Amino acid sequence: MVKSKLLSYFKKNLIEAGCDEAGRGCLAGPVFAAAVILPPDFENEILNDSKKLTEKQRYKLRPLIEKEALAWAVESVSNEKIDEVNILNASFLAMNMAVEKLKIQPRHLLIDGNRFRTQSKIPFTCMIKGDGRFFSIAAASVLAKTYRDDFMEKIHADFPDFNWNNNKGYPTKKHREAIKKFGVTKYHRMSFRLLNEQLELDL
Repeated sequence: MVKSKLLSYFKKNLIEAGCDEAGRGCLAGPVFAAAVILPPDFENEILNDSKKLTEKQRYKLRPLIEKEALAWAVESVSNEKIDEVNILNASFLAMNMAVEKLKIQPRHLLIDGNRFRTQSKIPFTCMIKGDGRFFSIAAASVLAKTYRDDFMEKIHADFPDFNWNNNKGYPTKKHREAIKKFGVTKYHRMSFRLLNEQLELDL
């Protein structure tokens, strides 16, 4: 079976930026977002949705994306802001911030997912599972994921009990057990369900 090839663009002859986020489902840490403008003839055999890549592949692709991109930017929104505005709005905010930071203004945005709220006049198109369909969104997913992972590795040194160097803040069983045992940190999202029912009942 021939592997389906990612597309180079959605709107031909327009400067197009792919946008994606990382960390929406985490219990701790910021949400990160990236915006990437690739050359219209960009191709790569490995690049795909970051969730389908190994950690080694993601970190191998990151410098290549940063070198080959016409423009790229990564931004984040803190866990405090997530608690204030909710994770969906925080994701939109991070993507808008990344787009605004681009050194080249795009004429069209490709957004991974089915919803977006823009803070600019740039037209956009939402793409469900777009990170597996378009190179620019896949590139954004790799940057957002690796930069967020770097952040979680960094704060793991201060809070080693939570295993963030492995779970990156996602709701694993060990992460929730650590919350139950040690309490919450300044990086936890207090608006999220930090303990599941099984751990709450097993007191």
